[in-house]
Amino acid sequence: MDQEIDAGEFASRYVAVWNESDPAARRAAIASLWAEDGVQFTESAEYRGHDELERRVDEAFEEFVGGAGFAFRTAGDAVGRHGTVRFSTCMVPAAGGEVAWTGFVVAELGEDGRIRRDCQFAEPPLPSFSGTRAVVEEFVHRVGQGDPDRIAELFAEPVDWRLSWPEPEHPVVPWIRPRSTRADVADHFRMLGSACVPEESDVRVDRILVDGTDAVVLGTSAQTVKLTGNRFATGVAVCLTVSGGLITRYHVYEDSLAVAEAFAG
Repeated sequence: MDQEIDAGEFASRYVAVWNESDPAARRAAIASLWAEDGVQFTESAEYRGHDELERRVDEAFEEFVGGAGFAFRTAGDAVGRHGTVRFSTCMVPAAGGEVAWTGFVVAELGEDGRIRRDCQFAEPPLPSFSGTRAVVEEFVHRVGQGDPDRIAELFAEPVDWRLSWPEPEHPVVPWIRPRSTRADVADHFRMLGSACVPEESDVRVDRILVDGTDAVVLGTSAQTVKLTGNRFATGVAVCLTVSGGLITRYHVYEDSLAVAEAFAG
C-alpha cells in the first residue's frame, strides 16, 4: 500500500474537489476519493457517506469559491505512510492576495486507495507560506529535487510565463513554448529534465533578490544534452512574482543561442 501512494498527487486531487465548479464533476471526484461509507471529521461536525460529503463540498464551493472568489491550494508538504496521507492546504483569493485560511488534513485510506476517514484541522494562516522569499526558496528546492508535479503546485493559473527566445516556439527545443496552466508548467520541467543527462547536471543558485512580491533568482546552469552529447553552460536570471502563496509571473533570461546550438548538434 505504501508504494502505491503518491501523496502529492493525492493531495492535489483532494484539493481540486473543493475548487471544481461543475456539480457532476464534483460528484464523480467525491466518489473516486472517498469510499461509499467514508467519513470526514471537522472540529464541529462529521459527514458520512457520499451524499453528506457532496452536500459539504457543494456548500463550501458556493460560499467560498463561487461566492467569495477564493481558491483552495496545497502547501506542497504531502507525506504518505502506512495507508495514511497528511498534508496542509490553504485558501487564498483566486485573483491573488494573502492567505485567508489554512488547514491540516489527515486521511486514512482503504485498500482501494479511497478515503475511509479524514480529519480536517483549521490552523491560523501561515504568513511564511505566502511570503515571496519563502515561496521562491521552496521553488528552488523543488527544482533541485526534480519533481515536475510538485514544482507546478507552486504556480498560479494562469501564470504569466515567458522565456528569453525571440520566437514563441523553437523546433530544436520543443519545451520552449507558451505556457499558462500547472499542467503546462509540469510538462515544461518534465520535458527539460528528460532532454538532459541528470548525472551531469550542474545548476547553481548564486543569489535570490526580493523586493515586495517580486524576486530574481541569479545562477548558472551547465547541462549535457542526451541527444547530441553536447554540453552547454549559461548564466540564468529567473524573474518571479508571488501572490497569495503562488507564482504568478515566471520570466527566464539565459544564453538562448548556447542552448540552441547544443541541442542542434
